[in-house]
Amino acid sequence: MSKYLIKNISLVNEGKIEHLDLLINGERIEKIGSQLSEKGKVTEINGEGKHLLPGAIDDQVHFREPGLTHKATIYSESKAAVAGGVTSFMEMPNTIPNALTPTLLEDKYQIASQGSLANYSFFMGVSNTNADEVLKVNQHKANICGVKIFMGASTGNMLVDNFGTLEKIFRETELLIATHCEDEKIIKENYERIKKEKGVLTASDHALIRDDNACYESSLTAIQIAKKYNTRLHILHISTEKEIQLFGNMLPLKDKRITSEVCIHHLHFTSDDYNQLGYKIKCNPAIKSPNNKEALWKALLDDHLDVIATDHAPHLLTEKSGDYEHAHAGLPLVQHSMLLMLHYHQLGKISLEKIVQKMSHSVAECFHIENRGYIREGYFADLVIANLQKTTTAKKENLLYKCGWSPLEGFEFAAQIEKTFVNGTMVYDNGIWEETNKGKRMTFKH
Repeated sequence: MSKYLIKNISLVNEGKIEHLDLLINGERIEKIGSQLSEKGKVTEINGEGKHLLPGAIDDQVHFREPGLTHKATIYSESKAAVAGGVTSFMEMPNTIPNALTPTLLEDKYQIASQGSLANYSFFMGVSNTNADEVLKVNQHKANICGVKIFMGASTGNMLVDNFGTLEKIFRETELLIATHCEDEKIIKENYERIKKEKGVLTASDHALIRDDNACYESSLTAIQIAKKYNTRLHILHISTEKEIQLFGNMLPLKDKRITSEVCIHHLHFTSDDYNQLGYKIKCNPAIKSPNNKEALWKALLDDHLDVIATDHAPHLLTEKSGDYEHAHAGLPLVQHSMLLMLHYHQLGKISLEKIVQKMSHSVAECFHIENRGYIREGYFADLVIANLQKTTTAKKENLLYKCGWSPLEGFEFAAQIEKTFVNGTMVYDNGIWEETNKGKRMTFKH
């Protein structure tokens, strides 16, 4: 087992920044303190002037395997994640085949066990007709992060619009339900009206077609059903100012039955960016007008919104081109999510403590993840060393996504991820990789 002693580093954890040492022994954090020393074989790392953060846990990614491996694989995208300081991920069921049975779900876990450099979990998918299959996973709840319901159509044709199925799942599942909320009827009406008015649609029309009302009405419906059955509901990628009123900040996170996620692209881009980036930033739900971005930032900082994620969704550039109807929705982001938040910290927008809360601690709390998300003795050593004195520029040659592009190409981040530990292994070290040990299946205290 390897030992690492990280000395004199600024440790960001549980609302504090402290100058401390940390000892990793094997897979776990053995000791945290001042002026630590260790006899025997140990690799010492000088952390002076740098920050130690818990690895980010991304609760919403699309790594495309099985079935869509021309876009991405679990190996390629987990590697990009680790390079960006994301040490654990939860992946969505809209692969091919869709993960709609416990057997198909376990097939994905098997693929990850062979290739993922980060820790992993996979959502069980819901269709209009598989409620009984979904409920079978109740007995395996310690090993599954949750159930995913698409209440709006997106990549993968997994729209659930059968109200009887929705009620059955909300009433009977013992797992967290994560929802994609957009009202399909409103979207279709908007599309037909704008198409009739304009004839040819452009990327900027996406924000008008998948508008604020489509998001709000669907989120409201999900919350009403969840309240009816006291279901544990987590609404993904909140993108509108209007939806924020549906969430509260009066209870501590551990006591909330209804929680929410905001994604980095909704915190960074606005509809003004369609002119330059076009379909590269087409995603569902859409990137909307600037007032929404500012409202999302405020709601994140005052705890109406609970976690930050990416909704990392790679497509080939050829799939992002063409006309409105054929340009795919989704963008690759997982390599730069922590860097982007650290950049906003440098701009004075968010504290380091809040970044760690929203990208690590709160995700662990939301999903009841065991022994991850915090820097604590006895926890798995999922750790990131960041240097806020250096910069990183996103360039095509340093992208690790299989799709080979990023909407952030050319952007200079005011920080650098130097090292990433996953289960005590220094998997990433300034561009040098140790890929012998693979990530682990996350477990949950449901």
